[in-house]
Amino acid sequence: FRQTVFKVKRRLCEKYKNVIDVEEEKLIRTMFLIRIVSIMSRMWRKFILQPSVAVLQVKHQASVLYIKQSEQNPHHVIMNHVFPPGTNSGDFNHFPEDPEFADIIQRAEHAIESGVFPERISQGSSGSYFVKDTKGKIIGVFKPKSEEPYGHLNPKWTKYFHKLCCPCCFGRGCLLPNQGYLSEAAASLVDTKLGLGVVPKTKVVFLASETFHYNAIDRAKSRGKKYALEKVPKVGRRFHRVGLPPKVGSFQLFVEGYREADYWLRRFEAEPLPENIRKQLQSQFERLVVLDYVIRNTDRGNDNWLIKYEKPGDGGGGGESCPDSCIKIAAIDNGLAFPFKHPDEWRAYPFHWAWLPQAKVAFSQETRDLVLSRLSDMNFVQDLCEDLYEMFKTDKGFDKTMFERQMSVMRGQVLNLTQALKDGKSPIQLVQMPRVVVERSRSGGQGRVVTLGNAFTQTFHCKRPFFSSW
Repeated sequence: FRQTVFKVKRRLCEKYKNVIDVEEEKLIRTMFLIRIVSIMSRMWRKFILQPSVAVLQVKHQASVLYIKQSEQNPHHVIMNHVFPPGTNSGDFNHFPEDPEFADIIQRAEHAIESGVFPERISQGSSGSYFVKDTKGKIIGVFKPKSEEPYGHLNPKWTKYFHKLCCPCCFGRGCLLPNQGYLSEAAASLVDTKLGLGVVPKTKVVFLASETFHYNAIDRAKSRGKKYALEKVPKVGRRFHRVGLPPKVGSFQLFVEGYREADYWLRRFEAEPLPENIRKQLQSQFERLVVLDYVIRNTDRGNDNWLIKYEKPGDGGGGGESCPDSCIKIAAIDNGLAFPFKHPDEWRAYPFHWAWLPQAKVAFSQETRDLVLSRLSDMNFVQDLCEDLYEMFKTDKGFDKTMFERQMSVMRGQVLNLTQALKDGKSPIQLVQMPRVVVERSRSGGQGRVVTLGNAFTQTFHCKRPFFSSW
C-alpha cells in the first residue's frame, strides 16, 4: 500500500506541477486525497463531467474542494470551489418590482451576518422563525421548506411520531407534501390580485442561519470550510461561501399590534362593538372568507387569523395607527391551502369561521363590488392561474399535472363564490354549496380563455369525508 501511495504521489506531482497558488507539499497531500476519493465518487455517481471542465468532488477535512482542468493546457489545474445554483442567498433574493420588500430582506441578511440570528417559534408543528433586524426588532416570519411539518429536517418531533405511530392518518391526502412555503406565497399573490389586503406580504426567499435546523453533514462542511479558510487562506479565499447553505422558504412580513382572533371575538361578545366598527369587522371578515374559499384553506381556525382593534385615540399597542378604520384582520398561516382535490377521506377540514355569527350575514355590497367583477371574468382567473404557475414551477418537485388539478379545484371555488355573490348568499350558505371542480378540457384551445364552455368541463365532487361537518 505504501508503494502504491508513493507512486500515486509521484505521478500526481509530475502531472500537476503547474498549479497556481497552492503550496507543493499541501498540493501532494490534496491531490492524493483527490485521487482516492474521486474513485469512490465515480462509484456513487457523484462526479460531474462537462464539455470543457472536469470537476471531481472531494471531501477533505469536511470541506469540499474541486479541481478544474483547463482545455488549453491539460497539465494546468486550478484549485477552486464550485457551488450548485442557489447556494448564495444574496444571488436569489432580488425583488426589483418591490424595493420595500427587498430592503427588508437585506436588513434581515445583514442582521444574520452581524450575529442577530432568527429565533425559532415554539408554537406550531414545524420549524418557523422570527427574523429580526440588527436592532433585534422582529421584521418577518421565515418558514423553510425543509422544516415543514412533514419535511425531512423538521426540528419538532410531533409529526415524526405521528408518522411512526399512525401512518394511516399521516398527512393530508388532499395536499401535496412540502409545498407549504409556496402556499404561503401564493395566498399573498391571490390576496394582492383580488385587492383584499388581509394577508401580510409574503414571498419566497433564501436565508441561511446557524439557528436553522441543518443535518450533521451540512454543519460539518461549514466547519471544514472555516477551518480551511483559517489554515490554508490561499485555498479558503477561493470559496464562494464559507457558511451554511441557504434554505428556501416563505418570508412573511411581521404585523404589529395584532392578537389572535379568538381573544377579540370573546371580548366582542362581552363588549359589543359600535355599529360603525361592527360593519368594519364584517367587511374585513368577508375578505377573509373570500380568500380562504378561493384557495380552499384546510387549516383556518380562530388561532391563525389575527385582529387588530384600536379604540379612538388608541395607539394599537405600539403598532401603526389606523386613521380611517379602527379594526383590521390579518390572515396568517396559509401553508395548508391549494389542494389538488376536495377533502374526501377522513376529515373535512372545515372553515372554522363558518360557526361565527358574522358568517350568517349575507355578503355586503362592498365585498361584491370589490371582487365580483374580477372573479366573474375568466380572463382574470386564467391570468391568476398563469401567475401561480410561474410561482409553483420553481419548486424542484413541481408536477404540471398535479398543478392543473390544484387549479381545477380553485376554479371550482371561484365559480361557487361568484354564484353566491350574485345570489346574495351568506358565508355559511357558501360553504354548504355543492363542491365543484372545473377541469381544463383536452379539446380546449391554448392561451387565454374567454368562455367557460369552450375550454373547461364542470363536474361535481360528490364523495364526502367520513367525518363531515355539513
